[in-house]
Amino acid sequence: QVWLVQSGPGVVRPRETLALTCAVSRVSVTDGTYYWQLIRQAVGKGLECMGLLLPNSKGTSYAPSLKGRSRIIISTDSSKNQFSLQLRSLTAADTGTYYCTGDTETQSTE
Repeated sequence: QVWLVQSGPGVVRPRETLALTCAVSRVSVTDGTYYWQLIRQAVGKGLECMGLLLPNSKGTSYAPSLKGRSRIIISTDSSKNQFSLQLRSLTAADTGTYYCTGDTETQSTE
């Protein structure tokens, strides 16, 4: 069973950057069987996968709703066994609760 500990700001304002860090326990963040995901739940809406790290260093995949993908960076730090999200230039549309997840199954970003 994978354990994730998420850290980051409780509140960010428009035009600021959201930075979340997700520390992984009980498995390596470089484990080739896991997808690492960042999920958003906007108020009154369902879960949306904002982006994910593909296993075996196959790169990243981002939600089509993120116009201008330069706004989002998802990366891993194997030395700290963690992954992180940066979402820049926040707008009201980015409002919601953000979660990290890890699993061998994945939600589609489509």
